[in-house]
Amino acid sequence: MQLKMPKMKSLSTGRALLILFLCQMMSSLEVPLDPKLLEELLQPPTITHQSPKDYVIDPRENIVIQCEAKGKPPPSFSWTRNGTHFDIDNDPLVTMKPNSGTLVISIVNEGKAETYEGIYQCTARNERGAAISNNIVIRSSRSPLWTKEKLEPIVIRDGQSLILPCRPPIGLPPPIIFWMDNSFQRLPQSERVSQGLNGDLYFSNVIPEDTREDYICYARFNHTQTIQQKQPISVKVFSMDALNDTIAANLSDTEFYGAKPFTERPPTLLTPKGSTSNKEELRGNELLLECIAEGLPTPDIQWEKEGGEFPANRTFYKNFKKTLRILDVSEADSGKYKCTARNTLGSTHHSISVTVKAAPYWITSPKNLVLSPGEDGILICRANGNPKPKISWLTNGAPIAMAPDDPSRKIDGDTILFSDVQERSSAVYQCNASNEYGYLLANAFVNVLAEPPRILTAANILYQVIANRPALLNCAFFGSPKPDIEWFKGAKGSILRGEEYVFHDNGTLEIPVAQKDSIGTYTCVVRNKLGMAKNEVHLEVKDPTRIIKPPEYQVVQRAGSVSFECRVKHDPTLMPTISWMKDNNELPNDERFIFDKDHLVIRNITDRDDGTYTCIANTSLDRVSASAALTVVAPTPTPAPIYDQPNPPFDLELTSRLERSIQLTWIPGDDNNSPLIKFIIEYEDAMNEPGVWYFQTDVPGTQTTAQLKLSPYVNYSFRVIAVNSIGRSLPSEPSDSYMTKAAEPDENPSAVEGIGSEPDNLVITWKPLKGFESNGPGLQYKVSWRQKDGDDEWTSVIVANVSKYIVSGTPTFVPYLIKVQALNDLGYAPDPAVVEGHSGEDLPMAAPGGVQVHVVDSTLANVRWDPVPPKSIRGHLQGYRIYYWKSDDSLKRNRRHVEKKILTFSGNKTNAMLPGLEPFSHYTLNVRVVNGKGEGPASPDKIFKTPEGVPSAPSFLKIINPTLDSLTLAWDPPNHPNGILTAYTLKYQPINGTHELGPLIEVEIPANETSFILKQLNYSTRYKFYFSAQTSVGSGNQITEEAVTTMDEAGILPPSLGAGKAMASRQVDIATQGWFIGLMCAVALLILILLIVCFIRRNKGGKYPVKEKEDARADPEIQPMKEDDGTFGEYRSTKSDAEDHKPLKKESRTPSDRTVKKEDSDDSLVDYGEGVNGQFNEDGSFIGQYSGKKEKEPAEGNESSEAPSPVNAMNSFV
Repeated sequence: MQLKMPKMKSLSTGRALLILFLCQMMSSLEVPLDPKLLEELLQPPTITHQSPKDYVIDPRENIVIQCEAKGKPPPSFSWTRNGTHFDIDNDPLVTMKPNSGTLVISIVNEGKAETYEGIYQCTARNERGAAISNNIVIRSSRSPLWTKEKLEPIVIRDGQSLILPCRPPIGLPPPIIFWMDNSFQRLPQSERVSQGLNGDLYFSNVIPEDTREDYICYARFNHTQTIQQKQPISVKVFSMDALNDTIAANLSDTEFYGAKPFTERPPTLLTPKGSTSNKEELRGNELLLECIAEGLPTPDIQWEKEGGEFPANRTFYKNFKKTLRILDVSEADSGKYKCTARNTLGSTHHSISVTVKAAPYWITSPKNLVLSPGEDGILICRANGNPKPKISWLTNGAPIAMAPDDPSRKIDGDTILFSDVQERSSAVYQCNASNEYGYLLANAFVNVLAEPPRILTAANILYQVIANRPALLNCAFFGSPKPDIEWFKGAKGSILRGEEYVFHDNGTLEIPVAQKDSIGTYTCVVRNKLGMAKNEVHLEVKDPTRIIKPPEYQVVQRAGSVSFECRVKHDPTLMPTISWMKDNNELPNDERFIFDKDHLVIRNITDRDDGTYTCIANTSLDRVSASAALTVVAPTPTPAPIYDQPNPPFDLELTSRLERSIQLTWIPGDDNNSPLIKFIIEYEDAMNEPGVWYFQTDVPGTQTTAQLKLSPYVNYSFRVIAVNSIGRSLPSEPSDSYMTKAAEPDENPSAVEGIGSEPDNLVITWKPLKGFESNGPGLQYKVSWRQKDGDDEWTSVIVANVSKYIVSGTPTFVPYLIKVQALNDLGYAPDPAVVEGHSGEDLPMAAPGGVQVHVVDSTLANVRWDPVPPKSIRGHLQGYRIYYWKSDDSLKRNRRHVEKKILTFSGNKTNAMLPGLEPFSHYTLNVRVVNGKGEGPASPDKIFKTPEGVPSAPSFLKIINPTLDSLTLAWDPPNHPNGILTAYTLKYQPINGTHELGPLIEVEIPANETSFILKQLNYSTRYKFYFSAQTSVGSGNQITEEAVTTMDEAGILPPSLGAGKAMASRQVDIATQGWFIGLMCAVALLILILLIVCFIRRNKGGKYPVKEKEDARADPEIQPMKEDDGTFGEYRSTKSDAEDHKPLKKESRTPSDRTVKKEDSDDSLVDYGEGVNGQFNEDGSFIGQYSGKKEKEPAEGNESSEAPSPVNAMNSFV
């Protein structure tokens, strides 16, 4: 509702002074932000949230017009539309939310948005008055189609300027314009080609590369998320040099955009036209000025403001400097702006006269008044604008002229004065400031209360402070009329008065310098004419913590050790913790650093240990520290000149004493043969932290004067430390003290955070200011908060010098805006930064739904689920967690513990892979959402089964009972069958003397067998076996073994080999070797010749000694066996057996694992054993290992023998 009042004369000087005096004299009662108190007090309505004044709606969605208000009792709501009562009961599509004034108009399924366009206003009313909302103008968004048109192709010669019009349809709100091609790629823009503010595409000059058939203008209507496009524009750029006679003959002069040859030319403005123009903009808006020029070469654009400069930090250039953009314009930005287009052939310019008008804006908006009966008050409503706005007053939503007479109220233009108010004077007043560009409407209530005093601070609070520091005892109170407060000490103490106490308006008692005699019980008493209330608090004063033996500066040689001592004296009731730092950082994690009560020991010192070590003693109330430097020097094997740290400076003097600075001078001490590098200046705050020295600054060693910056309300003393290459001197004697005056704080607390510890609270924490940062007495903090999503006003509370405030009764996990501002008795710090926090998290309420499992293979499954709605998460989404476990019946029957596995996936994932599953198993899983508080409920269990897989290899494979033509295989089933075993697969193949593999034979064995006799094998032959299990999916991994069949049934075995064990040594069948057959034929031929010769000679009748010797050696079997030394004599087999002799390497015994090492074999004749000590047994195995000379025990390693050489083969026959 806007009411227009006759123009009033401006206030006279006398009247302005009178109102100023009344404002100073009248102070309305401030209601503390105590939730319990606010629930009990009667309060007129206050609008807390409403829709924007200009509300453009989406016609595809339901219309929601917001109106929220608070008050005591809770207000009722009503609406007007276009100035008349809007009866929502008569329209079935319109409903009002419970306990709210928000309207919901359901037009999705029926109804049209245009039907409900209009001007709406909400009224919230209770017995104490009525508050009204702004006029909310409802308009439906529109995105009309482009008018169909036929666009002729544009033919133009290069060098000319060109404008491609867009002319988008008029929408609500206006669309965003951009140019793209038919591939939806944005057209490149530059100094030569750019889009104007009206959406047209401007070419300062065209080039042949501009030829294309798809210049398309798009209009995006953001409110309805739709995009409309114009018909494509075709542009063809011709070069006069490229035109041939045929083209020239087919095109007339009029078919060209311009037919004359174009040469270079000076700039001409395409927009705006002419040399001058006017521009009007509203205060606070964005000012956009545009100049686009054509010319060849392409012109540059420059901007200037006549008689002034562009505002810093608010001025920007867009569109290749063709657009000047100034943010948040004010009346000071009015004036003439000139753009200049320039190229090498000349320039042109355009002057734009800018006028900044202003819709109304507040100078002083009316504030709520809480008065007690009989008190006076004032409401002030001051606004400015261009033109000057008119002020009109309403009460409870109606023009004040129509309100009942109130003798306590007097209206004087933009001011309402109240005197001797009564409870009937309670009402809500509206101030309307309007001009031709808009209006402002503010509600402010006058609430007349008669309330007896009540104390809001909890009873019997115990305050603990350090001696000689301020103590703040709180006693927050409320009453109407405003109560008087008095403080007492002790049960029967007198009223506290005097300079040693400071009494704050909020009821806090400050003891600036607490002493031991300040200990006791304090009572605050508040009174007004309606009653009295009191409260007791207790104060304890503790002794300060002091370092009585600080660490001392030390110089230590490399590889040496050092010990720093730090002895602390403290109050008996406070337990300090001692910690150490190096160069203001934590100590390295190194075992060389040893902590022993009040000592720090460093052993085996290196150059990296050089630095400053600080001892810190912390209690719950104070903190002290002391530092010492460690200088690491090289070992000095020979005596060297004595260098030492310098002597301390002396004769310190303070001059040029100002509020925020002072000059310090001193005289240096002896440098002890090492030039001074610098002076370190430290200060002591004797009022807040006596005995604690802090770093102030440092200056070069050649300087003996320093200008020092100071903070307010600090009792300064200074000292100076000299530093040379050896180390630091002892501190000088302190300077005279200097006390600076108090001032308001310069800074606010840091590290402000808002994190809920419970689902219904918000814990606001900050790092308090240090003592000297308070700048004055009475340091407190103003803590303010409001919900981020909403138009709620800031809720504020002022607390004592603490570091935490808990806001209770908050909704679960709602974003809040938070700020903490420091203040003291002299005023407030600058406006603090606003940080974002959240109220407390709670466990998620919902479980993921739609859980589906897709088994990828026998060991991998894919799990999918529907995400949990954000509102039910009630916290920061950490991710999702899958619990899964085997659920086979055997586990249940055996009552074995079921091990649940957990996989956690961060972020808002809706699917995950489960690896490492066991084949042929039943699994159960569920999914839970996780936030910062913990897990939500589990989804319903989902059961799935993994398919069969291939089994693992059999547990073992043994080859036993070797015979002449068979071997027995024994095994155990696989440890992991991964399904139902269907069979075993045995593959084997012989191995010949050259390690070549023979044909592979495959045998399938039933799954219920654990042994198998393999028959019809070749005697004395090595075989390689491959054994695997199989399921319906396929065969698993193979296990391999090798074994040898025996040469005959007797099977002579070495004594170390028991019966039933297969010999797995490498055998070579010489009789089958080609070289051996040829050799035997040659030997037979030689013997035949020898026999013929002997026969001939014998026939000649002679017996020769040679013959006798040969006769004696004719039969090797008559030679005795040399069993006494454990060896066999020379042996000559029968013809059938001679072919199987196979000389082998010593220690050819095959180990139990049937494996063979080729790298251990060699062809040494010594190893084969020449003579009687190197013979073979009947099956060809080497038995020389048992002879007297071969005393070496057979190795347990895997060995094999190579095929023998022809010489070795012959040894068995000679």
